Amino acid sequence: MNSIVYLILHLVCWLLAAPLLPGIINKVKAWVAGRRGPPVLQLYYDLGRLWKKGVVMSNLASPAFIILPAISWMALLGAAMLMPLGPTGTVISFRGDVILLIYLLALSRFCMAWAAMETGSAFEGMGTVREVSYAVLAEAAMIAAILALSVQTHSLSLVSMLAPSAGASVFLLAAGLFIVLLAENCRVPFDDPNTHLELTMIHEAMVLDHSGPPLAVILHGASMKLLLFAVLLTQAVLPMSGFPAPTSLIVLASGVLVIILGVGLVESLLARLAFKRVPLLLTVAFLMCLFALLVAWKGGVS
Repeated sequence: MNSIVYLILHLVCWLLAAPLLPGIINKVKAWVAGRRGPPVLQLYYDLGRLWKKGVVMSNLASPAFIILPAISWMALLGAAMLMPLGPTGTVISFRGDVILLIYLLALSRFCMAWAAMETGSAFEGMGTVREVSYAVLAEAAMIAAILALSVQTHSLSLVSMLAPSAGASVFLLAAGLFIVLLAENCRVPFDDPNTHLELTMIHEAMVLDHSGPPLAVILHGASMKLLLFAVLLTQAVLPMSGFPAPTSLIVLASGVLVIILGVGLVESLLARLAFKRVPLLLTVAFLMCLFALLVAWKGGVS
């Protein structure tokens, strides 16, 4: 009975709560700018409206143009099912599940890149090249952070890796993962999700030709990915095992909220970086996670 309750709780969190995060970010940006801004539930309205519309496809596109966004969404949902939610644990857990998590995120990106190339559009091809180029450094930082947690806990299971805090390397790991969160979710200073200038788009250029239900799937998947990285960052920094179950859930939700507010403030106060400076910032994130790995390894040796 408890397993069914936990499954429903996870599905409600990942499927229903995820679209709330972009609304909070937009509300923070509007508040900083002195505007009223869109409603917090705006993405829910957009998803409902897109789901009722038809699909417009290029003559060059194959059926993969519609199928691949669905596969990408399923990969993200699978990655979310591997991510523990504080005391509720995870739906699927086994030794080495963190490796599957990394591969599922890579599969999601691969499917989106393939779908973008289906139309033969120069703009979508340009956005795909930029997305994949930045992903090389972002994934390196992500893997270094995962290795730091693994070395510290002597485990390859997410439930065990994310139970204690990151220890002495907590600030390095938090800064590195926050930069990775911004890069992986195409937020400022790496990309501007609200831009309409094709020459400066990255992720938005990849979905220019999508419409209707496939676009709704892409937008919902992006919100799930944002929540996934926020949960990962919160549990990597805060010791979830040190509190009672209800308190742990409150701490987890508060940590995710603080991270989302931080993303909104970053987008409000910082400008987007020039393309040539993006690799430098991602390299800084990788070095922070690498130093966190060295600190964890040194602590384990001593």
